[in-house]
Amino acid sequence: MDDPFLDELTAFAERLADAARQETLPRFRAQAPVRNKAGALFDPVTDADREAERVLRRLIGAMFPKHGVIGEEFGKENEGAEWRWVLDPVDGTRAFICGVASWATLIAAEQNGAPALGVIDQPFTDERWIGRRGSASAYVRGGARRACRTSGLDALTRARIVTTDPRKEGYFTRDEADAFNAVAAKSRVARFSLDAYAYGLLALGEVDLVMEASLSHHDYAALIPVVEGAGGVITNWRGGPPGTDDRGRVIAAASPALHRSAIEALAEIGEW
Repeated sequence: MDDPFLDELTAFAERLADAARQETLPRFRAQAPVRNKAGALFDPVTDADREAERVLRRLIGAMFPKHGVIGEEFGKENEGAEWRWVLDPVDGTRAFICGVASWATLIAAEQNGAPALGVIDQPFTDERWIGRRGSASAYVRGGARRACRTSGLDALTRARIVTTDPRKEGYFTRDEADAFNAVAAKSRVARFSLDAYAYGLLALGEVDLVMEASLSHHDYAALIPVVEGAGGVITNWRGGPPGTDDRGRVIAAASPALHRSAIEALAEIGEW
């Protein structure tokens, strides 16, 4: 798709991802101090989260002062602007503080609230996924860049399904955990604790189905262009756009047929 301004935003988003790496990588596996920002519920935050977002906000403000920003750590600024950036500097902070390289920096650009651009960046493994409207998603590692595609799998019985935490004590309610277990039971294999990295693997064709709940705008905004640009489908559990339910439920599938099968399996269990 020929869109010079989106080309400019894409190059800038990669600059943002590079800048975030300068803050996150030195703190990874370095016993970084951890604070709890949720009171009785454990919701960890580190200096990697906060300092990376500060840097990204400063760069955006300098380059595009009229753009809005929505970030996990420092909230909303000019969110009604035509163009806005959605930032999650460390998606998967629990993985980060355990030294597990499934966390990622998520950077999205939205135009009038609609997804236009998304970057999933895993600095430690030097992997980056870039999705933009009207174009195939790209995978970058070690300086080499190539288009990436989902597996295209259409049979739930052969699917590799992923979630971050399958327990009802984690991100799922009891009913949601039961629903995930029911869909996983119809699948070939299930794996856990991959955070946003799972969606990158979906775009590469390495997993086929990702099912999660309790996601916020900053958790899924960057995922949408990457998954869709790789030929996948990403919705809430009812098949509507992510963010159109009150529980932040997201399901991403390698093909429309697989997505339909998963949505049908969920509908057999309950209303979402």
